[in-house]
Amino acid sequence: MPFRYGIVTMTRAPHLFVELLVEIGGKTVRGVSADHLPPKWFTKNPATTIGEDVADMISVIEHAGAAALRTGAAESVFVWWRELYAAQKAWADPRALPPLLWNFGVSLMERAVLDAFCRGTRTTFARAVRENTLGVRLTELDGELRGEPCDFLPSAPLREIIARHTVGLTDPLTDDEIPGEEKVDDGLPQSLAACIATNGLTHLKIKLAGDPDRDAARLRRIATLVGGSCAFTLDGNENYRAVGPFRLLWETLLADPSLAEFMRGLIVVEQPLHRDAALTDATANELRAWSARPPMIIDESDADLASLPRALECGYVGTSHKNCKGVFKGLLNTCRLRQRTARGERVELTAEDLSNIGPIALPQDLAVIATLGISHAERNGHHYFAGLSQWPASIQQATFAAHGDLYEMHPRGFPVVRVRAGRVAVDSVVAAPFGCAAELDLTPFPKLADWDGEI
Repeated sequence: MPFRYGIVTMTRAPHLFVELLVEIGGKTVRGVSADHLPPKWFTKNPATTIGEDVADMISVIEHAGAAALRTGAAESVFVWWRELYAAQKAWADPRALPPLLWNFGVSLMERAVLDAFCRGTRTTFARAVRENTLGVRLTELDGELRGEPCDFLPSAPLREIIARHTVGLTDPLTDDEIPGEEKVDDGLPQSLAACIATNGLTHLKIKLAGDPDRDAARLRRIATLVGGSCAFTLDGNENYRAVGPFRLLWETLLADPSLAEFMRGLIVVEQPLHRDAALTDATANELRAWSARPPMIIDESDADLASLPRALECGYVGTSHKNCKGVFKGLLNTCRLRQRTARGERVELTAEDLSNIGPIALPQDLAVIATLGISHAERNGHHYFAGLSQWPASIQQATFAAHGDLYEMHPRGFPVVRVRAGRVAVDSVVAAPFGCAAELDLTPFPKLADWDGEI
């Protein structure tokens, strides 16, 4: 199904797997990771083509892979990651590559090494974090943090996660507004109303268009569908270059009496300001002067390890976690925010999707979210893609066999994410080494060097 986010509508996307062989304790262990190559998210540059965006992503991934091979032995996964991060940054900075983009390459290598480490040491990611066998030294990343990661995290990983369902800018709200030629014949719910009825949704992530009247009208319709009461985030999609126009939108929504009950369900507004303006001194001054501002977090502006402290200084209340922005970075930001929570401050950490799908990217993402203790997460990959139907039968079967709680078999014979009462079960995910329990054969897919580049 088409998925519009920001300045682009995704109808198809390349999906890339990374496979590393890592020597751990004298034995060689295979580790894997995977992700979409989503155009217009890491840069959101309207002047570039989709092909140029994908080529840029491949370039930073290839460099990170080469740098990973050069890094050599390290005393811990954490030390290895820090060396890789520094090497990638030293290469990218003179080329003026955005940190969000170049760190995407680091994150794929980082995830693959984490997978190998957990498999090689016969542990789970949750245990590796809590026992700190990864060797994390928080103070090296933030001088205000004292102690081990386990001091800031829940005592055990979550066993289920609330699915915060994405309502994209072009998504139909009811079945009767889907044009005949756009109806998807895959036996899965398509409209928001159908998804609510089928999956028992309780949380939403609603994309904003940046037009006060249009956004208010759409929110009124959504409020009617959910009965006026629902927990939700509003995704600003970087629509605004200054605080003033966003403030107008917010005041328009608050002034609408038909939205009064619905708006009480707001969790946060995600990244309403464009990344070029979000963390400037001028924006900070305007936000701090706006005492009635809504709780806002950064997402695309969470570009490097220093972004969150700057955002909090500007008046935001937190950030989002995505594996594509880095696992150690997500752990660092979680500890920062939990420390502030302990001091009585209002902060928020959300988990976002980037259209994650199995067999690897989704369970690895869920494993991190469960370990960090983030209770709800945007889930949309299973909505815009028909389960695991695009993969070879052997991968579908292996994934379903390993994760029968996360997936269920669709009547048409392919696994789909099981969402019941708005939640997904992750027992098998947190019990796996790093989310993905199955040892998957990736040989059916072309190597990157042999890929024709067609999108």
